[in-house]
Amino acid sequence: MSLPDYEGWACFAAVADSGSFTAAAASLGMSKASVSKAVTRLETSLGIALLHRSSRTVTVSTAGAGLLGEAQAMVAAATAATEAARGDRVDLAGPIRLAAPMSFGIKVLGGPIAAFLAMHPAVEIDVMLSDARHDLVAEGIDLGLRIATMEDSSLLARTISPVAASLIASPAYLAQHGTPRHPLDLAGHRLIGYGHRERTSPLRFHRGGEDATVIPTGPLFTNNGDIMIPLLIADGGIAALPDFIAEEALASGALVRILTDWSLPQAYLHLLSPPSRLRPARVRALADHLVDTLKRSCTGAHTDHLALGTS
Repeated sequence: MSLPDYEGWACFAAVADSGSFTAAAASLGMSKASVSKAVTRLETSLGIALLHRSSRTVTVSTAGAGLLGEAQAMVAAATAATEAARGDRVDLAGPIRLAAPMSFGIKVLGGPIAAFLAMHPAVEIDVMLSDARHDLVAEGIDLGLRIATMEDSSLLARTISPVAASLIASPAYLAQHGTPRHPLDLAGHRLIGYGHRERTSPLRFHRGGEDATVIPTGPLFTNNGDIMIPLLIADGGIAALPDFIAEEALASGALVRILTDWSLPQAYLHLLSPPSRLRPARVRALADHLVDTLKRSCTGAHTDHLALGTS
């Protein structure tokens, strides 16, 4: 059994990613002729054309497109193995791609990231803040933070902490419309919707052996909680939000908690990474740093209130 042509696969992936033999050669530190020779050798051994070449362009063939993901995975695995082996013997350096929810990243993540970069100045972190779910593997993301009730996933997940949340409203709104004493009382209120769900998806409450379900009926539904705070402070209704979003308004008294003896489905802060356990030392170091600092941060928050599922 002959060994796979690892060089050929790496050169093919580089050409496909960059769109030219010249750019691929530069990224690989090889000559253009060597890259071309390696790809041709691989195509000959496979008996198929991976790339279509013309005097001006290089495009991936249908057969090449079907094999490109495997080639990229092969290169990524070899790169990760090499970096993992070297990482413990050298200073941490190089890029890391991190994805996180928008509000959480703005309100919580800045401090831990700054501390890590102060300790490892040769590391470069590309932080992507979005309330949409990223495909870590397809987008080449090293680590992702997610607040959710986790479903089965091929991703590696480390659970950091439960995420506290509260059902909140302004004192003036409650004075005008009455304070709910039971979740079913919310049916008569402007209940603002929040989360990665359909507008008509219900909020489910639990207390002891009792369950209650309510559908949001307010004028706003959003997947980002920050936009809801001005409406709530302006006496616009009631909402269930994570405490890290509402903490300033709660601390000032602009908003208050209600129905604190009821709970919502528990959500947790998770740190996710692609399936391969071979990761560069810098990625492992950032993962450990985030788990440690965010666990201490979340544990110090209001963990005695509602837990909000945002998946």
